[in-house]
Amino acid sequence: MDCVFCQIVAGKIPSTTLYQDEEVLAFWDINPMAPTHILIIPKKHIPSLANITDDESPLIGRMAKVANRLAKEAGVSESGYRLVVSSGEDGGQVVPHLHMHLLGGRKLSARPC
Repeated sequence: MDCVFCQIVAGKIPSTTLYQDEEVLAFWDINPMAPTHILIIPKKHIPSLANITDDESPLIGRMAKVANRLAKEAGVSESGYRLVVSSGEDGGQVVPHLHMHLLGGRKLSARPC
């Protein structure tokens, strides 16, 4: 198991868990790009958004719902936040496991990350 996010899901690498259910895990990013930088991942290994199947597509909505909840809890829901999903190397995806970045807590530039 080389995937760092799979190792976090398995409890082999520690993280600061903010949310967890049977399908989704959310935790603080260890290299934050904003005061609020939370990663939301599926517990199941899916390499990228490009690899999601029809049966797995509701997972994206579930992850977005978790992001909204965490944005409220972090106090950035009213002022605004950004959700980023990168897919593939050219899209800027660094960890080959589907994930969302929730960024907030400061004025973000108009251009994507």
